[in-house]
Amino acid sequence: MASVKVWCILVLRFLLPHSYAHMDFFTSIGHMTDLINTEKDLVTSLKDYIKAEESKLEQIKKWAEKLDQLTDTATKDPEGFLGHPVNAFKLMKRLNTEWGQLENLVLKDMSDGFISNMTIQRQYFPNDEDQAGAAKALLRLQDTYNLDTDTLSRGNLPGVKHKSFLTAEDCFELGKIAYTEADYYHTELWMEQALKQLDDGEVSTADTVSILDYLSYAVYQQGDLDKAMMLTKRLLELDPEHQRANGNLKYFEYIMSKEKEANKSTTKTDSQTDKEIKTKKKEPSKDYLPERQKYEMLCRGEGLKMTPRRQKKLFCRYYDGNQNPKYILAPVKQEDEWDKPRIVRFLEIISDEEIETVKELAKPRLRRATISNPITGVLETAHYRISKSAWLSGYESPVVSRINRRIQDLTGLDVSTAEELQVANYGVGGQYEPHFDFGRKDEPDAFKELGTGNRIATWLFYMSDVSAGGATVFPEVGASVWPKKGTAVFWYNLFPSGEGDYSTRHAACPVLVGNKWVSNKWIHERGQEFRRPCTLSELE
Repeated sequence: MASVKVWCILVLRFLLPHSYAHMDFFTSIGHMTDLINTEKDLVTSLKDYIKAEESKLEQIKKWAEKLDQLTDTATKDPEGFLGHPVNAFKLMKRLNTEWGQLENLVLKDMSDGFISNMTIQRQYFPNDEDQAGAAKALLRLQDTYNLDTDTLSRGNLPGVKHKSFLTAEDCFELGKIAYTEADYYHTELWMEQALKQLDDGEVSTADTVSILDYLSYAVYQQGDLDKAMMLTKRLLELDPEHQRANGNLKYFEYIMSKEKEANKSTTKTDSQTDKEIKTKKKEPSKDYLPERQKYEMLCRGEGLKMTPRRQKKLFCRYYDGNQNPKYILAPVKQEDEWDKPRIVRFLEIISDEEIETVKELAKPRLRRATISNPITGVLETAHYRISKSAWLSGYESPVVSRINRRIQDLTGLDVSTAEELQVANYGVGGQYEPHFDFGRKDEPDAFKELGTGNRIATWLFYMSDVSAGGATVFPEVGASVWPKKGTAVFWYNLFPSGEGDYSTRHAACPVLVGNKWVSNKWIHERGQEFRRPCTLSELE
């Protein structure tokens, strides 16, 4: 029998669609929408269980009320009551049969249906990695868009349709996740927010002692010894026997006495030292991205402003694809987004119907987006690219084929050597930090397998509006291009000489509010020899 069960489980696992396996839910809002339906189904199942329990209790209640009245009468005159033969018979029947039926009813487990549904649905559930990923996304959004913890906790974000807020327990969880990453800056921010909400009277399961324990250590790790001591003393007022807090307090006092002795031997006064400590600004730890400050400013719309003289050279026009027969009588709308590098936007270039078709084709295939390791060439996931992507070929859908042809007609470039259409959906705080689309000289084998040369140009469709955030920014030049559904932007990654244009380094800013869908076409060098001939200068 056991072997039959094992066989059944193996068959079920084989039959379950691949999409049912865990797929990094937090990296795609499109896939997360499936979780809404899963939770709705569970709520329906839970309500059915509650109704079943209520029905069961109602039956028991009626039984108790009936017997309460009967036993009150019987106990007043037991002999007289049993003198009636029917009463005697019914007493025997009740105790021998009916109380047993009641016992079975009480013991009946009404949760079987709900538990069975939970077991089935659990395969769709996100895991710890998803929860941590979503938490880190909130921290990333907080830093990128300069949001204070109170604003984020209250859900006061631009363009929100469904306002939500964080409880003290939620803030505590965010702080703990930051703590596990040794991110004491964010640990302090969110533990303080949790403490503030508790101090303001919020009823919560979050424990003040635990919050103070994390908070005091995070503050100490950032060098604020006075505040760490103050928080530790507050903790000990609530729990005088807290072993770690008592040990920390002794250690903090020891460190402070050592610092005072050291200060006496220097020329600085205590007031000067205190002033330096107070003016020291806490901030996130420095990371690997040299242009992070510029990149985040552009994401907030605080980038470099183009001079009026340069702005006057930007135009909008009706474009016929260099007299392409398809567009002579029906030219498309085109506008300049930037001059160097030249970035142009095509308006109303993809219809809502085409967008929905592309999304429907891509959604079942969406997988965590990867990057090519510049050393090994192996595709791998990266924390700086939070999205899912899928690839669509022209031969599998006339819509995709039509889109490919449109790109070729408007750019004048041969797309037969281009990569397939890549469709991407961004997750919670979804982003792609600054990167180049083309292979640099230190990556000679970047596209060797394709045999079509380097990526000469990028065409990017915006397939959704984004309520807040989600801009495409170019940190080297200070350009910000904002998503607008139905439009596409185009730029060359290489000069005509074939040399890379390093000013095209770009990034997809974190999505603050909304759902961002894009699709892009990377066009390669092969086939463009006579369509975009090279020049004698490397930078032309």
